[in-house]
Amino acid sequence: MPYTPDDQKRINAIRALSIDAVQKANSGHPGLPLGAAPMAYVLWSRHLRFNAADPHWSNRDRFVLSAGHGSALLYSLIYLTGMGLDLSDLENFRQLHSRTPGHPEVHHTPGVEVTTGPLGQGVANAVGLAMAEAHLSAMYNRPGRTIVDHHTYCLCGDGDLMEGVASEAASLAGHLQLGKLILLYDDNLISLAARTDVTFTEDRGARFEAYGWHTQLVRSEEGNDVAAIDAAITAAKADPRPSFIAVRTEIGFGSPRAGTFQAHGEPLGADNVRKTKEVLDWPTEPAFFVPDDILAWWREVGGKGASLQSTWQSEYDAWKSAEPDLAAQYERALAGTLPEHISWPAFTSENGAVATRDAGGMVLNAIAADVPELVGGSADLDPSTKTYLKGLGDFQPGNYAGRNLHFGVREHAMGAIANGLSLHGGLVPFTATFFNFVDYMKAAVRLSALSGTKVIFVFTHDSFYVGEDGPTHQPVEQLAGLRATPNLIVLRPADAVETREAWRFALGHNGPSSIVLTRQKVPFLGERSVPIERGAYVIHGDPDKLPEIVLIATGSEVSLALDAAKLLEAGGTDVRVVSMPSMELFAAQQSGYRDAIIPPQAARVSIEAGATFGWHRWVGERGVTVGIDHFGASAPAQAIATEFGFTAENVAAVASRLLVAS
Repeated sequence: MPYTPDDQKRINAIRALSIDAVQKANSGHPGLPLGAAPMAYVLWSRHLRFNAADPHWSNRDRFVLSAGHGSALLYSLIYLTGMGLDLSDLENFRQLHSRTPGHPEVHHTPGVEVTTGPLGQGVANAVGLAMAEAHLSAMYNRPGRTIVDHHTYCLCGDGDLMEGVASEAASLAGHLQLGKLILLYDDNLISLAARTDVTFTEDRGARFEAYGWHTQLVRSEEGNDVAAIDAAITAAKADPRPSFIAVRTEIGFGSPRAGTFQAHGEPLGADNVRKTKEVLDWPTEPAFFVPDDILAWWREVGGKGASLQSTWQSEYDAWKSAEPDLAAQYERALAGTLPEHISWPAFTSENGAVATRDAGGMVLNAIAADVPELVGGSADLDPSTKTYLKGLGDFQPGNYAGRNLHFGVREHAMGAIANGLSLHGGLVPFTATFFNFVDYMKAAVRLSALSGTKVIFVFTHDSFYVGEDGPTHQPVEQLAGLRATPNLIVLRPADAVETREAWRFALGHNGPSSIVLTRQKVPFLGERSVPIERGAYVIHGDPDKLPEIVLIATGSEVSLALDAAKLLEAGGTDVRVVSMPSMELFAAQQSGYRDAIIPPQAARVSIEAGATFGWHRWVGERGVTVGIDHFGASAPAQAIATEFGFTAENVAAVASRLLVAS
């Protein structure tokens, strides 16, 4: 299809709205919207299957703006197509309480699929979205009945491809042969501070070809050749491999700053906005102006998906009639509700001492058959994290119905892909790695918390009890770091029973959770009622009697606290032991409950094999923390425990000294 004056006007509507939004805010990134508008125009008007009247249609194509700094481009498209933003939203770009924040935020703006801005995350999110489509289509489509069938498109920039997470995700996507994933690369040769040739001179197309992707280059008319872009996307959709389309564009196209890094991240200025509009043959006044005929055309683009959805709905209704049980399962999973029956395992003293990672694996495999939307895997560690779903197959080319996801040693991509899996809808993903390696995936965990994705992050090997592997593998500060992350629930269970209840909570929680588990065996503390949703409870001592001292512990240190309590009680001290599997959930309780569990009048000692940061809130000014505010050591676990004071004798001595001092 040739490039016409009408195309020019429709593209320039995106450009003009975007630079007006940035200029009015006096903040933002005009360069990408000016340069990438043609490829966005081609994609949204000729390929992207969506219904502006129903942005949540389950079989819509997904569009991810990984280069989230160019958010004005996305907001302009959402407004033009009538997907839910008003002109006033563009006028309030980057303002307090507006629906158009500086970087796209899912659940905040209609039409935004994932939260992007930290570069590379969107690329990995898109891989997760494509994996979700592949899995759900294998699970629910039937011969002659296709109800899951859509593409995932992602627009990225140089910064995205420089970030390692994009490389991790792209490598995995190529292996998995995700043919419905198409990556559009805004190849403008400019980054924030300079031309890319000061740091980024590799052949990006060859790199993606080596990953197993179908690659194409569009190198004409500064990215304005809509016919070439259209043909490239058409070819990508026909290829069974994931596709990478590099479109040579000019950052800040049409502006006096075109082709320079100054166009990237600051407003053009009122005079340059005027000059840019003159080059684009666009009215210079008023701001935010779109001719009626151009807006009407864009609204038709947004509305044409209604017929696509209607046709799909007829097909869906026929499928539902033929497969009522399957449809009920699919609709329940999309709604995010759990099955009425889940086979939670029981634990008894006959199980003996069990590492909580082993207990977690038992729980996971017990419930998996009842929760078909539960999928996940590890960073090449499932024999150690115990997170393999037995008998449920591996997600691989030729078997996308498999529920075990193999991420390889790619922790960062694993976390970001899980966010995409969750945001697609219909799945509850989990990930697993050693706790110390949360460092590699922290950015993805943070975005999960910001986005409210329902992802269950499993971390094993949770303390210095890893032993001989030494301080490189012994987490110290990670518990404090995760607990400082808003909206993330951290669960560190004490034994098999608490592990089961941690999984029960995480599965029912509408947001991200992390379950932190031991490698070493811990004693079975008895089948009991565990109010996990309240964060902490009395596991030993009379809950109705004021104790002399309260020992507060998490995870494997709860049994240590119980052993120390026996020593103290033998000396006549009245002791209460509190298990606190989740500091965040406990902090969310009313003060009456918190004070009933940890009486302010009692002396208090916390015990946790990690940094003491954050514990003074619970032990008070006169309380004592038993923890590790230094790195560990390479030695047998028990030798380290003795060295660092994690013995019942030392804890009892610390508590006794506190009582004397009090």
